[in-house]
Amino acid sequence: MPSPVLAPRDASGTHVLADLGGIAADLLRDAAALEAILVKAAREAGACVLSAHFHRFGGEHGVTGVVLLAESHITIHTWPEHRFAALDIFMCGKARPHEAVEQIARELRADVRNVRTCERGVGPVG
Repeated sequence: MPSPVLAPRDASGTHVLADLGGIAADLLRDAAALEAILVKAAREAGACVLSAHFHRFGGEHGVTGVVLLAESHITIHTWPEHRFAALDIFMCGKARPHEAVEQIARELRADVRNVRTCERGVGPVG
């Protein structure tokens, strides 16, 4: 049986990688606080939060976390010993990933060290 033919549509989004430094080490170990910050930033950037999962590695180690969005995702990985966090934000549709980066950096009281943006996707087939 042949595959169904789908209507042409855009498959595109903006992928932002941000390196944030100068963050208080205690905050970079606080999985609950990081989850609240990322979920709030996603919503305020116009994204629909589907779920979130954050893991603290214990001791002096950091956190890794993901916020799953209808529009894609936000992830964070932290290194408290370096006062550093790496963000990965991919959003499609009308969501605004750069606003999410700005809000997260503000909430973390971080210096934004490096931001790289990649437009991803393909236009309608036809």
